[in-house]
Amino acid sequence: MIPHTHSPTSNLPPSILPAARFPKPSASLSRPIFRPAFFNPSKPSRLFIQPLKCSVSVVSNPPNLELARNQKPVLAEVARTVVELSSVGTLSTLTHDGSPLGIGVRFAVDLTGTPVLCFNEFDTRVSADRRCSLHVRLEQSGLRTPQCTIQGTLGKPGDSIVLGKLCSAWKKRFNEEVDESDIYVIDVERVLQIEDYAEDGIWVSSSDYASAEPDPLRDSAEKIVDEINTHSKEDVNRFCNVFVDSDFQVLDAKMVWVDRLGFDVHMRSVQKDVYEVRIPFPRQVTDEKGAKSSFNGMSQLAWEVEKNFHVAEFNKVTHLKKVTGSSF
Repeated sequence: MIPHTHSPTSNLPPSILPAARFPKPSASLSRPIFRPAFFNPSKPSRLFIQPLKCSVSVVSNPPNLELARNQKPVLAEVARTVVELSSVGTLSTLTHDGSPLGIGVRFAVDLTGTPVLCFNEFDTRVSADRRCSLHVRLEQSGLRTPQCTIQGTLGKPGDSIVLGKLCSAWKKRFNEEVDESDIYVIDVERVLQIEDYAEDGIWVSSSDYASAEPDPLRDSAEKIVDEINTHSKEDVNRFCNVFVDSDFQVLDAKMVWVDRLGFDVHMRSVQKDVYEVRIPFPRQVTDEKGAKSSFNGMSQLAWEVEKNFHVAEFNKVTHLKKVTGSSF
């Protein structure tokens, strides 16, 4: 399990552990609840009541892991998350003679995910055809590299208010002032989202991309994954044996990424084959605290199932994807 830095009784989500998991009552009934005083006919009898200390736990049903709705964020949300967590990419344009030109650039984004770039005398390098693409990638735990390619048109905003907001976005990302005359934006037409190298991509429309929200765990996801892989590796391995329905023995497992709906794990078989599996949270989380709380609850449940203290009353995850060329 991973530790909390908060009080364990404050703002915790409902437990995912079933009520049958607590066979012992929290109050001891070995002594009488009350004890009357010695009877004396000349005095009125008294009744001394010893207070009973007890606690009550309210639990919810065990998680339905396989049938949880929306197990993975939509592609538009993934693309927005990749762009939000990146600050460098490859901008591809055409030169004056029609040749392709790709250069490394820094970029910021506005509230709709529009890339904001800063150039000095960039007009001299590109043709009047301002069609372009921005390729961005995000390495996750050294095991997967989701990437997106934004297609659109390179242009300069003419509205001074808009320019001011774009300069503020640049300063927020890089902590440096920028001249409004150096600001360019990419008017997004569509986005190609690819989950990893050697995999097919899927196109996302500009409207879906602009309306999507980046994942709320994006700023803490890498930290959570690193902490779990370092201190809770045994739990990750147990998840693969308890929550996943596979026909092979899991030799090793490693968490790849976590988001508001669950986490991805790479697991290696004794035959050295690597598979990726998606394990959903029992409920959506919105911050690091919620993610850790859900992980700890699932860890407890997996341990009790493994030790035969509790029956596995949930549907196991059945979808596995074989990973080729993995460094795991």
